[in-house]
Amino acid sequence: MYLVESKGGAIACMLLALLSLGTWPAILTLLERRGRLPQHTYLDYSITNLLAAIIIAFTFGQIGSTKPDSPNFITQLAQDNWPSVMFAMAGGIVLSLGNLATQYAWALVGLSVTEVVTSSITVVIGSTLNYFLDDKINKAEILFPGVACFLIAVCLGSAVHRSNADDNKAKLRDFEMAKQEASGPSPEIETNSSKDLETNVTDGTSTKPKEGTARFLIELENKRAIKVFGKRKIIGLAITFFAGLCFSLFSPAFNLATNDQWNRLKQGVPKLVVYTAFFYFSVSCFIIALILNIGFLYYPVLGLPKSSFKAYLNDWNGRYWAFLAGFLCGFGNGLQFMGGQAAGYAAADSVQALPLVSTFWGVVLFGEYRRSSRKTYLLLFSMLFMFISAVAVLMASSGHRK
Repeated sequence: MYLVESKGGAIACMLLALLSLGTWPAILTLLERRGRLPQHTYLDYSITNLLAAIIIAFTFGQIGSTKPDSPNFITQLAQDNWPSVMFAMAGGIVLSLGNLATQYAWALVGLSVTEVVTSSITVVIGSTLNYFLDDKINKAEILFPGVACFLIAVCLGSAVHRSNADDNKAKLRDFEMAKQEASGPSPEIETNSSKDLETNVTDGTSTKPKEGTARFLIELENKRAIKVFGKRKIIGLAITFFAGLCFSLFSPAFNLATNDQWNRLKQGVPKLVVYTAFFYFSVSCFIIALILNIGFLYYPVLGLPKSSFKAYLNDWNGRYWAFLAGFLCGFGNGLQFMGGQAAGYAAADSVQALPLVSTFWGVVLFGEYRRSSRKTYLLLFSMLFMFISAVAVLMASSGHRK
C-alpha cells in the first residue's frame, strides 16, 4: 500500500485535488446550460466517480506487501472494521447530498458564488472539527486566521450574488424598454440603449449575442435545463447553504473512519487505510445518488420536466463529459484524502479553495460577470483575494501526522 509520508507530497496531492475538484463543476454546469437534464448528468457522473475509487483502491491500495498495522485494500475488506466503515459511508452520504444540491444551485446562484459559499462553509465548520479530531496537529495560530478569511468570503460571495442579480435585472429591464421603443411608431429610430444591449430588436436576432448582454441571458434561459427567471433568490441561497453544511461534515466523517479517534474498533483490529475508507465512502455516495436521481427522473424538482430511466439510457448527448466530471471528482477526492492522512485533514480542506478554479472556468466558459457593474467587480475581486489568502494560510498550517 502506498502512503504519502512527506509534507511536500501532501501539498502536491492537495494542489492536484484543487485543480480536479475545481474543474468538474464547470463541466456539469456546461451540460445543464446546453439543456441536458441534471438527473441524467448526475447518474453518469456517479458511475465514473465510483469507478475512480475502485481504480485507486486496486492500484495505490495494493502496492507493496501488506502489514499488520497497515493492510492492503483487499486484506482489509475481510476484517471486522464496521464501525469505521459506517463513518466512511456516512461521509459518502453527506457528500452525495451536497453534490446533488449544488448542481441546482449552480443554475440558480451561479457557479462561482455557489462554490465560494459552499467551500467557505466547509472550511469554517469542517476544518474546525478536523482540527480537534486530528489532536491539534495543525498550527492553530495559522489555521484559524485562514478559517476567518473563508468566513469573510461567505459574506462577500453572498454580496456578489445579490449585486450580479441586480445587474441582470437592470439589463433585462432596459432590454424590454428598448424593445418597446423599437416596436413603436418610429421603428427606424434606434436608441442608444438598444445599441448598448446588442438587441437588434428591429430585425430579429441575426447575430450571436455578446456575453453578459440581455439577449445572452434570454437565449441562455431558453436553452438551459433549469429555468431561473422568476425564481426567488432565497431558494438558490438556501440550497447553497444546505450543500455547504453537507460538505462540512464529509471530511470529519472520513477522518473518524481512518483514525478511529473515538476508539470504536476492537482491540487488535487495524484502522481503515485511506483507500479502503475511500472505497466504502464512494459506494455509499453512489447508492444515494442512484436512489435520489432515479426518483427525480419521475418526480422532478424546480419545474424540470419528467423523464424516465429508459430516456436516461438513450440520452448520449454530453454523456462522455459527465463521465469525465465523475473521474475528476473521484480522483480529486482521493488525492484530498491521501494528503489529509499525511498532513492533517484540516490542512487538506484547503482544496475547498476550488472556487479559484471554478471562477476561472465560470468567467472563461460561461461569461459570468461580463458587463456587470463596478460594484460587482469590486466585490468579486475582494472575494477572490480572500480565497487566495485563505488557501495560502491553510496550507501553511499543515502539520505531520505521527
